[in-house]
Amino acid sequence: MARTAVLGLPRVGPNRELKFAMEAFWAGRSSIQELEATARELRRASWECAREAGIDVIPSGDFSLYDQMLDTAFGLGVAEGDYFAYARGTADRPPLEMTKWFDTNYHYLVPELRADQAFTLRADHWTGPLREAAELGIKTRPVVIGPYTFLTLAKGEKPPLEALVPVYRELLQALADAGATEVQLDEPCLALDGVPAAYADVFAALATAPIEICLATYFAPADPVVFALPAAEIHIDLVRAPEQLEAALASVTGRLSLGVIDGRNVWATDPDLALDRIDAAVAALGAGRVTIAPSCSLLHVPYSAARETEIDAEIRPWLAFRDEKLAELRLLADALAGDRDALLEPARDVISARRTSTHTNDAAVRGRVGALSPADYERSAPFEARHAAQRARVPLPELPTTTIGSFPQTAEIRAARREHKAGELDVEAYERFLKGQIAEVVSHQEAVGLDVLVHGEPERNDMVEYFGEQLAGFAFSRFGWVQSYGSRCVKPPILFGDVSRPEPMTVRWWQHAQSLTTKPMKGMLTGPVTILQWSFVRDDQPRSETCTQIALAIQDEVRDLEAAGCFAIQVDEAALREGLPLRHADQDVYVRWAVDAFRLTVATAEPDTQVHTHMCYSEFNEMMEHIVRLDADVISIEASRSDMEVLDAFAGELDYPNEIGPGLYDIHSPRIPSTDEIERLLELAEQRIPRERLWVNPDCGLKTRGWAEVRPALTNLVAAARRRRAAVRA
Repeated sequence: MARTAVLGLPRVGPNRELKFAMEAFWAGRSSIQELEATARELRRASWECAREAGIDVIPSGDFSLYDQMLDTAFGLGVAEGDYFAYARGTADRPPLEMTKWFDTNYHYLVPELRADQAFTLRADHWTGPLREAAELGIKTRPVVIGPYTFLTLAKGEKPPLEALVPVYRELLQALADAGATEVQLDEPCLALDGVPAAYADVFAALATAPIEICLATYFAPADPVVFALPAAEIHIDLVRAPEQLEAALASVTGRLSLGVIDGRNVWATDPDLALDRIDAAVAALGAGRVTIAPSCSLLHVPYSAARETEIDAEIRPWLAFRDEKLAELRLLADALAGDRDALLEPARDVISARRTSTHTNDAAVRGRVGALSPADYERSAPFEARHAAQRARVPLPELPTTTIGSFPQTAEIRAARREHKAGELDVEAYERFLKGQIAEVVSHQEAVGLDVLVHGEPERNDMVEYFGEQLAGFAFSRFGWVQSYGSRCVKPPILFGDVSRPEPMTVRWWQHAQSLTTKPMKGMLTGPVTILQWSFVRDDQPRSETCTQIALAIQDEVRDLEAAGCFAIQVDEAALREGLPLRHADQDVYVRWAVDAFRLTVATAEPDTQVHTHMCYSEFNEMMEHIVRLDADVISIEASRSDMEVLDAFAGELDYPNEIGPGLYDIHSPRIPSTDEIERLLELAEQRIPRERLWVNPDCGLKTRGWAEVRPALTNLVAAARRRRAAVRA
């Protein structure tokens, strides 16, 4: 009989228990023992949930207090000492660089290696949970990030791949000694281009350990070399790459794990489509060599759709979070061996209902998309003409200073939002409160001396959720939290239907903020690709089609802001890079429609309207031609953790033509950078980008920081910019 397996489970807790426990520890309100007790309870609950769902292979070692790459660095002896110092930094040391986990919205910390790097095993991260689960009577499969993926995602002077073989061999032996009979070796980098020939020898050396290895790939088709490796089991992602099944069936010599349930999205699985793939594998290999699994770890989905009683009753059955996906695994295994029609009838009814629902189709939206022409994607003047028109309209100093958009979401703001949602604070009182918060933000920016201001976004709970709540085609969960990084959780909107904007979303808040100052006030919007990427997106039409619909909806808001007199409109595309497919052959198509969506959003802006955009944690080198094609008047990027190295992509032969604001202090860390530190980074930026095209800003929005950090940090930011201006004048 085919078995069921889970590659990983959510870890923040159904009510974000881990988030609150970490933050209490960081604030000194609780001990490390209390934090670890919360972690143990969350692990226990997850293991028991999987066992009760009838899952055959349950993971351990996938839980983390912050990030699995950081855990691996500690486990291999690459990092040591204060665990959270690597994640959050200290007064004396910045944190590790952070970037996106492939094309997901999860962030990992980037280990730093040396050419002479020594590896010393500390196996407790994996053997501890293994024993912990065993004490509960639950047999688990440890999950380990493989050597190739660890080395590929790390930075620095990397040793050869073969250098990791001894420490991984030692780890596999330690797991076997602790009672594990198999281990899941996560190697998602085997789905990237250019897998080295040396990997076959490395894996062959690991495969001689006294433990079965399940080699797990996901997010893209595995390199064909994978199927010839001597693994006891190979996992493939058949949601993202169903085309690889035929090659896998022709080559694997052990078990084949079929990722037929989407581990990254929230839609109920079409059981017949999944069983078509399972049946093909069983016919080729026999049921005993087949494992039924999600496509990847369930880290990327919330806990239970059954709790979401406030979602439309027609839409809610279409959803599958962790609990429902575990039930789907069991259903597929039972259907494989039992009365298929009787078992699958309820699931088939759900799939049919979604396909025929009027909730998903808006003829007006589809007609507007169908009428688009190439001219609808172009601004009316080239950058040089726009630049002159904008400087004539609003003269700015050299190295103009600004922020990315949000200011601290204080406990007071969150409390007012809760009271308003609960009906305890009426609309008039709530809006009066928000206007007071905006006035404080504007006053602070003027006191600091920033040149281009923002209103601080106190009315926004999240940069995507806020817009989704005002757009047609979205639903919202109450408990649908997923981890973004560390204690940072997001609650992605559920994009189920055609998208349109019924009425203006931001204009009145911008008008109020602009009325408080004579300095330019940016209008703040989230771009179509970021709304797409940071939502759970409908899977019944191409993502490019959905993105175009969102672009037209946000374009309507650009028009209204401009009509209200807004000079600078920022359309954030923080997630543009993270949507890039892993394989080079697939990337150009994605980037073209993604950039087209941005261009469509801002195409109607007049030449003297300054269009800004912001992008997060992006490696730009491979897509610079497309970044240029965005044609934003000003682009701001995260750069401080890379010591301005990210700017190399914008300099040299390319000579990026538009204006750019490299992030000069890291907002993901509580540390306050000094004026000298910011000035040093600004000098490094000037070595790469001509001064007349540089802006001065933080890495990202300030919503997660406190005022005690923000005030001095922005004061130092402005002081550094003024020093550089004075230095040139001297």
